[in-house]
Amino acid sequence: MQMGENAASKNYHNNHHLHNHHQVFDVSVDVLPQNGSKCYDDDGRLKRTGTLWTASSHIITAVIGSGVLSLAWAIAQLGWIAGPAVMFLFSLVTYYTSSLLTDCYRTGDPYTGERNYTYMDAVQSILGVKVNLCGLVQYIGLFGIAIGYTIASSISMMAIKRSNCFHQSGGQNPCHISSNPYMIMFGITEILLSQIPDFDQLWWLSIVAAVMSFTYSSIGLGLGIGKVAVNGTFKGSLTGISIGTVTETEKIWRSFQALGAIAFAYSYSVILIEIQDTIKSPPAESKTMKKAAKISIVVTTTFYMLCGCMGYAAFGEQAPGNLLTGFGFYNPYWLIDIANVAIVIHLIGAYQVFCQPLFAFIEKWANQKWPENYFITKEFRIPVPGFRPYNLNLFRLVWRTIFVLLTTVISMLLPFFNDVVGILGALGFWPLTVYFPVEMYIVQKKIPKWSTRWICLQMLSMACLVISLVAVAGSIAGVVLDLKAYKPFKTSY
Repeated sequence: MQMGENAASKNYHNNHHLHNHHQVFDVSVDVLPQNGSKCYDDDGRLKRTGTLWTASSHIITAVIGSGVLSLAWAIAQLGWIAGPAVMFLFSLVTYYTSSLLTDCYRTGDPYTGERNYTYMDAVQSILGVKVNLCGLVQYIGLFGIAIGYTIASSISMMAIKRSNCFHQSGGQNPCHISSNPYMIMFGITEILLSQIPDFDQLWWLSIVAAVMSFTYSSIGLGLGIGKVAVNGTFKGSLTGISIGTVTETEKIWRSFQALGAIAFAYSYSVILIEIQDTIKSPPAESKTMKKAAKISIVVTTTFYMLCGCMGYAAFGEQAPGNLLTGFGFYNPYWLIDIANVAIVIHLIGAYQVFCQPLFAFIEKWANQKWPENYFITKEFRIPVPGFRPYNLNLFRLVWRTIFVLLTTVISMLLPFFNDVVGILGALGFWPLTVYFPVEMYIVQKKIPKWSTRWICLQMLSMACLVISLVAVAGSIAGVVLDLKAYKPFKTSY
């Protein structure tokens, strides 16, 4: 029975994607989706099971990523006044625009309108145009995040090795470690995990990752508080890193870069609609999602403020680019090792949460282009003792493996994390977090041009564009500096 239903759902699923925009549903199915079937939703897909809590944990997994560790550095560039203010501002903008975006999951009516399964579907059905540009920005962003996470996880694995080596050599630090083997280990793990077919089967990975992100952020926070207690004073200044430690132009570039790092720490709108597509209804998905967005933004902002500010208070101008691996802390070394293990486990999960929409997009496109191709469409059922049979698809196996290999090789070539993160954050921030949600909201709610509300939304959009451009400039300047001192594939430290 289960097999038949799965197969039926899968065929419907593929056909539905092919005729997505020509489908007219029977009104009775739309109004009473619950009574129509116990196993399927109003769009013929298997019943969604997501709740407020799974959605929140997906968002927290996506948001509290490696971004949290560079916040102390970002605040050190901006100082005690601008640092927390900028962070608070970004959290408000992200919350506001993501609640605009939740209304775009269904086109038209929030209860019965046609569903948009991905961010691009929403842009396509509401704005009609601009979809290629949106897709390009979104998927290049996701590709970049995958690279950023590979680099970050290898840095954490190296930090474990280095702190143990430092400990064994009694404080002399003769440890020369290459990051490459660690990136390759991370890559192999991701190749295995990327064979999980669908986003909604990832809920357990997300919950594990969310718990891990709390673990390492709490350890970072605790160590920061401990160091402040030992110093007996809060370090840092009101205006950030002083001229003298860095030149005036460097200070400007670094402040710009810090904006990019903070923007990256909040970016999750890219996968908001994909997360919303896992939520069950009633109540309307957008209601649940708004609550989830509020819970997760409050949780992450509180956390960011604590971690970033405590890191800055502990180290002042010397705050490292990555709090737990920049060797601000040497002891207790086993605690730092636990934190770094938690970072690696979290990044393994977060990599999947971000890459699954990209995987799905390419596979859907290939299915539409070559619907008859055996290599692309044929699923082999492999019995797994004690579990459901696994559906092996050759195209999925090959394409996802190539993708992970590509991100791993690029990570080995460009191992400077902070600046790469800044560029990614800044590039994706304006179009995906601000511009498209605002434009879609204006169209959905039919807000008249030049009305007060329209002008305010456009001003918000323009202000965020300026911040994005400035942050991109700062990060590119950082990469140019890095490239001067850089040799590919070399042993680091």
